[in-house]
This record gives sequence, C-alpha cells and structure tokens, in this order.
Amino acid sequence: MIIDNHEHVMLPTALQIQKLNEAQVDKAILFTTTPHVERAKTAALKDIDKEMSVLYRVLGGTYTPEERRAQMKTCIVELTNAIAAAPDRFFGFGPVPLGLSVREISAWIERYVVGHALKGVGEFTPGSDAQVEQLAPIFAALSSFPGLPVWVHTFHPVGSGGLKILMRLCEEYPSIPVIFGHMGGINWMDAIAFAKGRRNVYLDLSAAFTTLSVKCALTEVPERCLFGSDVPFGAPILCRRLIEYVSPSAEATEMALGDNIARLLQI
Repeated sequence: MIIDNHEHVMLPTALQIQKLNEAQVDKAILFTTTPHVERAKTAALKDIDKEMSVLYRVLGGTYTPEERRAQMKTCIVELTNAIAAAPDRFFGFGPVPLGLSVREISAWIERYVVGHALKGVGEFTPGSDAQVEQLAPIFAALSSFPGLPVWVHTFHPVGSGGLKILMRLCEEYPSIPVIFGHMGGINWMDAIAFAKGRRNVYLDLSAAFTTLSVKCALTEVPERCLFGSDVPFGAPILCRRLIEYVSPSAEATEMALGDNIARLLQI
C-alpha cells in the first residue's frame, strides 16, 4: 500500500484524489492548510504571493492568539469534511495552537484531534527559535496520548538553532514519535545523523533540498523514512518517482512508500 504521509487539504477534494490516482497512491495523510495555493489564478509570483500572504502573517505572528485559534477551528472543519468525503483514501493530523498551558493543550487534543479520530498532531511551522521552544508544552501534553506522533516543519524558516531545540525535545520525550518535516532542509545531514541515534525520529522526504539527501536518508535509516509530497506545494507522482529512482533497494523503497507510516499510525 502506497501512503503519502503529508498532503495539505486541496479544494475541491476531487482534485486531490485525481493527483493520488495519477501517482497510483492508495492513501494520504491530510493536514489543514492556511494558504490554498491551488486557487492561484496562475503560477505567476503575484498570484501565488496573494494566496501565500495569510501564511506569511502566521509565520510573522501577526494574528492574535484568539484569531489563530478561530482560524484553526475553521481549517479543522475543512479537513474533516475532506476526510469524510473519501474515508477510504484519507487520514488526518490536527493542528494545535502554540502558547497554551499543558492542560489547555490536552483539552484541545482531546476535542479536536482524538475527538475527530485524527492520527497525530501538526503540522507545526515555527517562524522562529522562540516558537520552536513553545513546542515544549505540546510534547508534555502528548505524554498523556500514547501513540500520537507530532509533525514539525524543519525547513526554512526553521534553522540550525531551531533544529537543535527540536532534537533536545526528542531526547527529553523518547516515547513520542516525531516526524521531521522536510528532513531539516539545508540541515539534512544533521537531521539524518540525529535520526540514526533516535528511534522516535522519522524523516519526511517531501520538499527535499537535494536528491542526495533522499538517497542518504534511505541508505542510513530506511525504516524511518516517509514518502511525502507536501501537496499542493509538491506533486505525488514526482515525489514517488524520486524515491524509487534513488532508493538503494526494493526493501527500502517499500518501507518509505508506505510500510513505515502504516506501522507508525497502525493503519
């Protein structure tokens, strides 16, 4: 079974399914989306920038906590509607706000993640090292929810400092599975080296900085590599072909394309 571990909700859902079928991907893990770049009129910078503006505001911290939580709740409705439209094709991860107490985070996870039968929490997209530090109470709360992984964006704007903070949290909470989204970006060598020594660390292969990073990850830790496309920012068919092209073995390919995420999420 081929499973894309990371896609954002696209509208309409039929378009998302079309892309899965094109790539012969059986299932996808959906994440909420703030910018719907698939709605851009063209691929010109001005049209893409218009759709991305809301994400820039999130990364810049210009929304109030109340505005961001309301926005998340709206996105969760969009997510659960997409899953309900094709439950045989989709699972989901749910967002959790930063800046809450451990008790408040636990209540949010219970209501909006567990309550909707979602498989994990995230994507967290920290805009600064300070925001990476705010993941600490998220990890503390997840200690009470065995089996729920956390998916963290580790490409720009997360840099080496933010990556080190995340690594520290992985060491402090060894029972929590942590998916390094986009495998550390330009810091992919550090991410792979760290994953080799931490059984709770998984590497998402989407938005790869270089094809060499994917090949290296599949060689070093094939049992914890996860095929992802980051739709609508990537294409499942291309991301799948990349793994198949650079993989050192058929076994590594099978693990990355579906076996690893299926085992992690028990699906």
